[in-house]
Amino acid sequence: MTTGTTGTTDEAPLFGPESQFGAFFDDPRWALAVIRATVLEAAHPQIGAALADNSTFVAHPWRRLRNTFLSMRRMFDADPAVRAREAARLNRLHARMSGYDSRGRAYDAMDRATRAWVVATLFESAVTMCRLSGQPLDQDTMERLYAEYRAFLAALDGDAAELPEELNDFWRYFDRVVEDELENNEAVRVILYRLFDHLPAPALLDGAPTLWAAGRAVVGPLLGSITVASLPEAYRRRAGLPEMPGTTALMQGAYLSAGLTRFLPEGWIDPGAIIETLSLAPDSDDPRARTVAALRAGMQRASALLRLMTPWSGGSGPEPATSAATGATGASRRSAEEFFRQVLDQTGDGHLDWPDLAAMARELSTRLDLDEPDETRLYDAFATWWRELQAALDTDGDGRVSADEYAAAVPCLAGPALIRVAEVLFDATDKDRSGTIDADEHRALFRTAFHRDLTATTGGTYDRSAFVGDFLAFMSGRRGNSPYDPLLADA
Repeated sequence: MTTGTTGTTDEAPLFGPESQFGAFFDDPRWALAVIRATVLEAAHPQIGAALADNSTFVAHPWRRLRNTFLSMRRMFDADPAVRAREAARLNRLHARMSGYDSRGRAYDAMDRATRAWVVATLFESAVTMCRLSGQPLDQDTMERLYAEYRAFLAALDGDAAELPEELNDFWRYFDRVVEDELENNEAVRVILYRLFDHLPAPALLDGAPTLWAAGRAVVGPLLGSITVASLPEAYRRRAGLPEMPGTTALMQGAYLSAGLTRFLPEGWIDPGAIIETLSLAPDSDDPRARTVAALRAGMQRASALLRLMTPWSGGSGPEPATSAATGATGASRRSAEEFFRQVLDQTGDGHLDWPDLAAMARELSTRLDLDEPDETRLYDAFATWWRELQAALDTDGDGRVSADEYAAAVPCLAGPALIRVAEVLFDATDKDRSGTIDADEHRALFRTAFHRDLTATTGGTYDRSAFVGDFLAFMSGRRGNSPYDPLLADA
């Protein structure tokens, strides 16, 4: 079996649309498999601790899904340069994640054995996905798929030595980790229970909270039950995860139903487009936004009708006003509590500390596709801002900022360090170093990254002072619905 990065003449390439994994990108079953793989990843002590301290999947799950999907697309791209660039970005991201868990155990996102386990869960979940949907992979296909995942790991780590070379040895490795290392930690419980119970609405459904809450109340527990039932029995027993009667049949039915989509015409399902559409705000300049706006209007009417028909929904009043009414001016006010929850508390733990600001830097770097020098400057600027915030707002000296501490001193947010963050962002966007963002740079920033077009309000250019002023107004919490809302405040 060839485990290189190009494949042999009689086998499909290990990367690109002709690879075995390439077929899974448009496969609805993959949505179920990814949730399952994420639980198995989180059950590893090192990964669980890293997720608990650094991940934004609780507060911003849709954004995390979009970024993960985009990253996987890049890592399996046919172009070696695209794969190398994404691998370098992921390595820089992971190199910034290390610390200690609640039991004092060290974790490091660059640990090679831990990274191999992430790849192992993706491969094993793909195989399980096919088996549960009644389409088990034959041995040759499974071996080609395993070669692709080993090549994926090699692209990240330089080699795939942490995963067994032979597929038969892989299954022994996988069973050993499941039985000896995995645990039922806080990250697993959050994914299985809290995440589904409190999943925020995507932008498409943001204006219909009653409808979203009703759907989530049904779908959330079902997804949790399906995921638990699909986990390895050895882990369920070890972790003490309950399996309700009938959930095995429910799980198999879900995978079988998703597998039937193979009969749909090619191209009917495009997960990337679906994810992007769910994330579009109605005032976006994206052409698809008109359809989104119409869908949102229909969702709001359905939600209002549901409120009238269900006494438990909290009354028959109208849905809360959406931000679309103030979208044209971009100057709506927001409360300190709302801004703290939507923007500052990126990890969703109720406090502001360095991982929250690091998550902001990470999201900005990803959206703007920054190279290493600009990315490092941005992280350094956010680190300086965190030290400034900690000195000004952490009144009880516990090393983090609570919502109350923040609300009591909001003006302190817009200090010199935040100005530096804005300047670094401006420099990264001003590619030709002209001192202004021209029309092309402006579109690259606001249309591509944020789905906004502000050229009509800036005369075709955007100078440093205007850029810094807008960014400070947003990050100090004084103004909502600016072009930065979909960057840091979207779910």
